[in-house]
Amino acid sequence: MDKTWMKISNRKDKAYELGVKNFLKFAYSQKVENQKIPCPCTQCNNFCNQTKTVVEDHLLTQGIRKSYTRWMHHGEQFRHQNCGDSTKHGDGEEDSDTEDLNDMLHDIGTAQWGDNWAGREESKDDSLNANHSDTNNFLKLLEDAKKELYPGNHFYSKLSFVVTLLHLKTMSGWTIKSFNALLEIFSHALPPEATVPKSFADAKKLIRDLGFKSEKIHACVNDCVLFRKENENFDTCPNLNCKEPRYKMAGSRVPHKVLRYFPLKPRLQRLYTHKEIASDMRWHKEKCVHDDNIMRHPADSEAWKHFDRLHPDFAVDPRNVRLGLATDGFNPFGTMSSAYSIWPIYLVPYNLSPWKCMRDPFFFLSMLIPGPKSLGNEIDVYMEPLIDELNEMWLGVETYDAYSGKKFDLRAALLWTINDFPAYAMLSGWSMKGYQACPSCMVETTCIHLPHRKKLCYTGHRRFLPIDHSWRREKKPFDGNVDFRNPVAPLSGNEILDQVQNMEVNFGKTKAQFNAKKRKRSESGLNWTKKSCFFELPYWADLLLRHNLDLMHVSKNVSEAVIATIVDIENKTKDHWLCRQDLKDLGLKKELHLIPNGDSYIMPHACYSLTKEEKKKVCEFLNSIKYPDGFASNICRCIKNGQFQISGMKSHDFHIFIQRLLPLAICGSLTKEVRQVLFELSEFFKKLCARTLHREVLEELGQKIAVILCKLERLFPPAFFDIMMHLMVHLPAEAILGGLAQYRWMFPFER
Repeated sequence: MDKTWMKISNRKDKAYELGVKNFLKFAYSQKVENQKIPCPCTQCNNFCNQTKTVVEDHLLTQGIRKSYTRWMHHGEQFRHQNCGDSTKHGDGEEDSDTEDLNDMLHDIGTAQWGDNWAGREESKDDSLNANHSDTNNFLKLLEDAKKELYPGNHFYSKLSFVVTLLHLKTMSGWTIKSFNALLEIFSHALPPEATVPKSFADAKKLIRDLGFKSEKIHACVNDCVLFRKENENFDTCPNLNCKEPRYKMAGSRVPHKVLRYFPLKPRLQRLYTHKEIASDMRWHKEKCVHDDNIMRHPADSEAWKHFDRLHPDFAVDPRNVRLGLATDGFNPFGTMSSAYSIWPIYLVPYNLSPWKCMRDPFFFLSMLIPGPKSLGNEIDVYMEPLIDELNEMWLGVETYDAYSGKKFDLRAALLWTINDFPAYAMLSGWSMKGYQACPSCMVETTCIHLPHRKKLCYTGHRRFLPIDHSWRREKKPFDGNVDFRNPVAPLSGNEILDQVQNMEVNFGKTKAQFNAKKRKRSESGLNWTKKSCFFELPYWADLLLRHNLDLMHVSKNVSEAVIATIVDIENKTKDHWLCRQDLKDLGLKKELHLIPNGDSYIMPHACYSLTKEEKKKVCEFLNSIKYPDGFASNICRCIKNGQFQISGMKSHDFHIFIQRLLPLAICGSLTKEVRQVLFELSEFFKKLCARTLHREVLEELGQKIAVILCKLERLFPPAFFDIMMHLMVHLPAEAILGGLAQYRWMFPFER
């Protein structure tokens, strides 16, 4: 197939347009028209699946990636034999898998042993090798790359055949059982001389010497310590309150718990062994268009710029890596009947361009922390290897840069963590429960206990209004008091470090330690449970934004609370009859108080509740919507016919609902005041989740959200204001510090 059109710069050229049409014809030769395919444009780079129309539009407006010369993502075989340019490309070099593998292995060899590493294969001089065993294994890998699959087969080498099969297994989701069955078929179909692995395990052994090995670190069954460093040779836990054995049985070498750790250093170094990726790692400084008023990338955020000002020696080299850390617990067994929680730790580099950053190929799985229980404070025990390596990476490690062809000292720094609210408490050390649940307001959090509902509500948002605002003097519509307090100023990292510097915590989940934790609050009266392990990083206290409030979970919880309350979903609504009794005790909103009716009570209809006819109209509206492909799931499946109830929506469904559907769904329903404040709430999340953020818009949102929350306080009962409602007031300020939400929320990790 002719691919010369890919080199044409003028995308309006007839030859280029004809080439795009021929490409789409080839890509859809074995697919249906409405099926999505990877888009090979310069922006998507085959990472995003698009429809045929979108792919054509992208190729005509943005151009095709010129390095994509073998269309393997669109049906072209690894050995596509056509006349013309299928064997030649660009500068006339042979386009073969063997050549590609040799180039990759050459880059890896140069990165590990220097420019003259290839000469070691000929000299066999042990003195030239820093690690003779590793070098021999790598040279054996080179032999496999040159060795034919069987005599006379010039298409596949032993290594390229295995790599191709493993790639297809990953792309197609094959099980290990089906992969082993396929290898058995190959062993019978190919000549006896063919070097086909016998199983999936053998195939993995063959490529193991490419690197990326993992470490298995034994852990105490009660999460007291890791058996590493000074504890490496212990057979029992060194914690005097624990003393649990390391192994399951006496004489056995099977440990109770194993932490699987994937070292960060070789993974970051491998990024620079590929010329294109090594060039992309400079994008944030060399190609990013910076504007003091506009944020399109984390490099535009105030936290990034503040870090560069404090550490100019780090900022001067654009190859130094900025990282984000994300974690969340999940049940690996996929069933709620089995209570098990495993915690993966992910790291993501922010140096890359927006169309590559936060994509799966650049997520680094740093560790898998075993269950079965949630970690709590003990997550710091398992974070020790990563913290040690981050400290090492802060000083720098020698790394080969394939783009420049030279070695340099690669450094890395952790900018912030990304996690949901419970994980925020585990990583930061600030308890998200009780009267001081807000990690920004801390001791100044405004909280009221509702005795009938037995819940805590977080109100008092008038303090975030301008000091001369008229609502600060009103009593009746709010909590019955005036409020002239100043807004809360969050503590800096150094101020937090002063509070937790002398805290002593004994890690472990033994019964004695569990009972010891059931103590009264410390004399300081603060919610600190520990000194976070991240303060061992020399730069952590200087960061403006250390832990992110996850916008995904905040918008999900706020959206769910709004839906449940206005639709009156049983067991989820915030407007319960017990809440009405709390209103009476507080002396607020008399029009909502329960009305005695003999032995029972009548609950008056609230202005924020839909009538039966309005519920029917909302459900019919949601049933009638048709969404663009990939925009949202089928939300109409969440509508219970005949009951006018909405349930079973996922996080992304709530995200779409509050931004796009809520204003349309309630048009003509509820009162004008309620509709108006919900419209403003929807607009708030829409602007906060934009792909481009303007500083003046964020500052305006910071003022508007205080007004929105005060309007909600005037209309909704106190039980409506859980901690997630309160956290909205801090989101605009965090966006100014951290930048776009797309780089700081849990959506890509939870998917």
